[in-house]
Amino acid sequence: MPSLIDIRRRIRAVRSTQQITKAMKMVAASRLRKSQERMLNARPFAQQLARVLSSLASRVDSRAHPLLAQAEGGEDSATLVVLITADKGLCGSFNANIIRAAGQFVAERPKRPIVMTLVGRKGRDFFRRRGFPALQEEVNVLSRLDYTVAQRIAHGAMDAFTGNEVERVVLIYNEFKSVLQQRIVIQPLLPIPHADLPEADGTAQVDYLYEPSAQAIFDQLLPRYVEFQIYRALLESVAAANAAQMVAMENATKNSAEVIDSLTLYMNKIRQAAITREIIEVVSGSQAL
Repeated sequence: MPSLIDIRRRIRAVRSTQQITKAMKMVAASRLRKSQERMLNARPFAQQLARVLSSLASRVDSRAHPLLAQAEGGEDSATLVVLITADKGLCGSFNANIIRAAGQFVAERPKRPIVMTLVGRKGRDFFRRRGFPALQEEVNVLSRLDYTVAQRIAHGAMDAFTGNEVERVVLIYNEFKSVLQQRIVIQPLLPIPHADLPEADGTAQVDYLYEPSAQAIFDQLLPRYVEFQIYRALLESVAAANAAQMVAMENATKNSAEVIDSLTLYMNKIRQAAITREIIEVVSGSQAL
């Protein structure tokens, strides 16, 4: 049976841990407010840009720009997976879920080569240990996220796609739904996805006039589209990671309080048993005299 000193020492240790988790929860909540604001500001522009370019890609020849070209899809054609995880843990199952989804995506395509762009230390370490080739690695960039990070990732993906090194590019990230919920998104990035247009039913389909030219417009818009979709995914992942960490630290704080209550109750029982034993010894001794 542990002594009272040992139990008091354990209570102090758990209480110290509780103070740490409470502070980490407050820090994560502060970061969440900032990251959520940036994410909500970027989401409408990214969604509308994707909608316009998908509709535009459905109405033009795929040879109009290299980023629109559909690959032949041979047996040796590789897929580039851009995976976004967190740099640190202490955020519940956030990293485990996204890594599991990426692993399942790879396992479903055993005959297709996979090349990865790994953003975040957790995903980088996991897939590096398993020998997956990495086109790019970006770690320790999510705490101070800048648009240049998305540009570096986008340019690497576009160079690999236009250079016929990969057949397509897929983006895997956590989308922020609420503080308690994140949704894993597997989004085709390249070639530019085509919108599903209604079949001809006698209604004239909308066409576009290009000024100065379709090629000049595509050269400006399509790289920007890829950059901003990656930037939006990074913002979503940062907000989702902060929310997951805040919830995890709140649960840890509550669990610490429960452990302290349990240890305090156990300590009181031991102390009461010791007092009762001493009283019995005193009474027994007085009766013996």
